[in-house]
Amino acid sequence: MENRWSDAKAAEFIERYGTQWGDDLAICTYSASLLGAEDGLVLHGGGNSSVKTEWLDLFGKKLRAIYVKASGYNMASIEPRGFSGLDLDYLRKLRALPELSDQEMVNQFRTHFLDASAANPSIETLVHAFIPKKFVDHTHPDAILALTNQIEGERLLREALGKNVAVLEYFPPGFELAKEVAARFEKTPAADAIILMRHGLVTWGETARESYEKTVELAGKAEKYLAQSARKPLIAGVSTPLESAERRLTQVAPIIRGLLAQASGNPDRPWARSILSPLINRKVLDFLDSDGSREIALTPPLTSDHLIRTKPFYLWIDAPEFENLDAVRSHFSKAIQDYASTYDSYVARHIDLIPEGVERMDSLPRVILVPGLGAICTGCSSAAAEIARDIAEHTLSVKAQIAAMGTYSGLTERDLFHMEYRSLQHRKLQNDKSLSLAGQVALVTGAAGAIGSGIAQELLEQGCHVAATDLESDPLHELVQELRQRFGPRVIGVPLDITDPKSAADGFGSIIRTWGGVDLVVLNAGVAHVASLPEINLKTFQKLEQINIEGVLIMLSECARHFKLQGTGGDIVMISTKNVFAPGAKFGGYSATKAAGHQLARIASQEFADMDVRVNMVAPDAVFSHGARKSGLWSQIGPDRMNARGLSPEGLEEYYRNRNLLKAKITAQHVAKAVLFFATRQTPTTGATIPVDGGLPDATPR
Repeated sequence: MENRWSDAKAAEFIERYGTQWGDDLAICTYSASLLGAEDGLVLHGGGNSSVKTEWLDLFGKKLRAIYVKASGYNMASIEPRGFSGLDLDYLRKLRALPELSDQEMVNQFRTHFLDASAANPSIETLVHAFIPKKFVDHTHPDAILALTNQIEGERLLREALGKNVAVLEYFPPGFELAKEVAARFEKTPAADAIILMRHGLVTWGETARESYEKTVELAGKAEKYLAQSARKPLIAGVSTPLESAERRLTQVAPIIRGLLAQASGNPDRPWARSILSPLINRKVLDFLDSDGSREIALTPPLTSDHLIRTKPFYLWIDAPEFENLDAVRSHFSKAIQDYASTYDSYVARHIDLIPEGVERMDSLPRVILVPGLGAICTGCSSAAAEIARDIAEHTLSVKAQIAAMGTYSGLTERDLFHMEYRSLQHRKLQNDKSLSLAGQVALVTGAAGAIGSGIAQELLEQGCHVAATDLESDPLHELVQELRQRFGPRVIGVPLDITDPKSAADGFGSIIRTWGGVDLVVLNAGVAHVASLPEINLKTFQKLEQINIEGVLIMLSECARHFKLQGTGGDIVMISTKNVFAPGAKFGGYSATKAAGHQLARIASQEFADMDVRVNMVAPDAVFSHGARKSGLWSQIGPDRMNARGLSPEGLEEYYRNRNLLKAKITAQHVAKAVLFFATRQTPTTGATIPVDGGLPDATPR
């Protein structure tokens, strides 16, 4: 563990935030960000820091205040607004109470904020308030948890960290723990830190640097002790090649994702799907291939902070016959059902501990361990799945260290359940389930163009995970970079040539290895060419055929294979054209090949219906751009159309607007809204076409 404190960086934080927030909170923010940057100390919103300072009220009266990291904020990227300010003197009075429920504790926090709009502070707020030191840090160092979660853990901690560290047995986070920490602090005045068994570490100091450096020092000592004590490391009996694991993942992930989908009760949208985040690396594969790894992997979590992300126990599935997908489905299905039954029994044993207003968790695993494959982690979004993945990775690593030197000893089942169903913890699980496409994965072809980028953006705004595909190009990379600034990990770029069956299969495979599968495919890629029938070059026509017909056929075939494997239905939306219904002169190659692709999609609607795969079309008129992104198609054919009509670029757009009944400018967003109608299954419809053309009289029948 490296000490990364820099006085120069600390000064930068004070310069950046000191004027608005005060120097104390600015330096606390710097210290918290250093701790958050070390995933061996805290993960994804875990841990918290605080500072005690002064605050002036509206009358100029000084008030003693405490700023505590707000619940769920990530320390690695935290800013001062990520801390909640409270009346310190009032909080300290709460220690005199014999008990305090979570609900009432939060009420007391909220009625004594310095800013009524502040986010709820950490569940550990009173730990920070009751310790009479200016700066306090609470972390979950992997190395220290590797000692606390062992038989004779307290003895090991003394040997590793020395006598100036107080050790406290496990207490549930919140009011009870805060009182015990305060009492232990007073009983051991020489201590400069407190270890919370099976929970974490608390340090303090009169300066932020002092508290930070004590955390790093103790974590480093624990790391050194673990390395010296590793006498019986796990040894893999076999060594699964990474390439084999990734190939198996591509084959079986859609099956797993389908089996993890939950019935919704809605006949139009019968499945609530999850996102997968695979964990496949050399260290994890060797752990899973080692003798005895199953027993240690299925022990309780390292700390109760991980429960709401990973459940109290993982699912272990012994390596199936990977090459037999029917056997894989049967094998995994039974294992997942058995897990659900075990979880149901666990809930039934402790049902009395579920607070009013807290929803029961589903019975499905969050982490699945498969020797020969790796770990599959799940969540309602890519962010949630990635949190589970990162926690699982650290947990398996720490448990391997424990196995190398001793015997694991985790929390009791009742303690686990109590924390898993704490109302304060469940608030961290708030997500975008209300969005119409939350938990869905879409593949958009031709995404780098105007219509494609508009569709990708609209799907992302509705909570979808989007794989933007197109030929390898700068425009594709620029689009993904632009979208990632707004939507983060819910968008990826996948180079894909729809005319190449291998490229199509590889594109699906890339998405599967990222999120587990695909639910919606938008067939938007296409090309146009202007030439009269006598003038059109045969090779040019064949190029149109290759993209507009063969590309559609290749993608439809790949969709069918994937949706059958996943087993939870799906949607395909083809971006057709008004030219299918109203072909234009000198546009024969485009009109004919798009009409053929359109017809293939109509046939797919019949053939795929028994898989609950709906295939529909959207037929737009001319879309010239989406924001600054120009249409590639109109870049090709626009000059000819302008010359034929003697128009400027602006005049050409005006011409197309004026020719429809509504005199409407057709935009990429209009097309995207039509895609969204089908993607959200507003009606039980398949094989249909929505015109997005402002009403073209010659495009009837409508």
